[in-house]
Amino acid sequence: MAKDSKLRVLVGTRKGTYIVEGDARRKQWKVGPRAHAGSDVYHVVADPRHPGDVYAAVNNTFWGPAIQRSRDWGKTWKEIATPLTPNAKARKAQVAAATESLPKWAINNLWHIEPGHPSESKTLYLGADPHLLFRTTDLGESWEGIESINHHPDKPKWSPGAGGACLHTILLDPRDARRLYVGMSAVGTFRSEDGGATWTPTNKGVETPFLPEKFPETGQCVHDVVADAADPDTFYRQDHGGMYVSHDRMDTWVRIGKPLGDDFGFTVGSPSATPGKAYFVRLDGEARVTGEGHFQVHEWTDKTRKWRKLLSPKAFVGHYGVQREGLATDHMDPPGIYVGTTTGQLFISPDAGKTWKLIPFDFPGIHSVEVANSPRA
Repeated sequence: MAKDSKLRVLVGTRKGTYIVEGDARRKQWKVGPRAHAGSDVYHVVADPRHPGDVYAAVNNTFWGPAIQRSRDWGKTWKEIATPLTPNAKARKAQVAAATESLPKWAINNLWHIEPGHPSESKTLYLGADPHLLFRTTDLGESWEGIESINHHPDKPKWSPGAGGACLHTILLDPRDARRLYVGMSAVGTFRSEDGGATWTPTNKGVETPFLPEKFPETGQCVHDVVADAADPDTFYRQDHGGMYVSHDRMDTWVRIGKPLGDDFGFTVGSPSATPGKAYFVRLDGEARVTGEGHFQVHEWTDKTRKWRKLLSPKAFVGHYGVQREGLATDHMDPPGIYVGTTTGQLFISPDAGKTWKLIPFDFPGIHSVEVANSPRA
């Protein structure tokens, strides 16, 4: 069988899933398989441990939330178990165990699906609203609730963000399968060193401009967090209260976005080919669209602590909104940057922001962008 050399951009939108297929040089692109018409797809992600496997967090007003899986790069899909609807193939003992750990409230929306550590080939994590975290160790045949989050003693005090009580960020340390990080709106980030048995809040230094107490232990409206692929102890964070970096596994955060003026935004990415760099889409906080009348991405270089705007005012005139999963990077050198907007544009740079193109297709409003079939996937 010939090796599949396609690069795929997985796009979750207000009206379904789209797979955009490109060549290895990132020169030619076409919109390929589409699925889940009419549903809000908050996240689509490939499983790098199982090439061809793609998962979608599908939310439908009438049918409710569902997890869909494709085993052929999005050509065909099948619904698998969600935490409240165990797969019929699951053994009775698994179903009973899953039922015991279910929350005592309904799942409103599914937000994020994260493939497990490379050493755990059948593990997946799922983040949901209201502030829920689940794990499967059998690729979705059954799910267990992570009780330390789902029934956290402080949970009655947690408030939702404008998008809901969403657990939207799940990060795994590539060196240690038991070290996990999560981000929740409007609660903040937490770290676990024991596979999710216990959690430590990790928000020191992050401001909450909307609360009387400006630097509380929790209560931050974190929007997105990524790890530096070359340094798993370094993280970049986009918060309601600005842009931040941490060099100590989120123990402390330092605000870096003030030179940009309004450093509000929703998304951030950090490619492995450019260690020490992160890419943010700065938005005007009140309007929540890109400023200065055009699309723009800002590059942060951690070593020099300097910013660089990647697009000139002449490029892509207009105001664009971008959501928390709306920016992705690939693992090629130079890295590609992919940004989807709330008005349905998909921008692609194949060369770390030197040049940009707009995919000639009007998507529904874009919730999430991920990249698959790069060296990582």
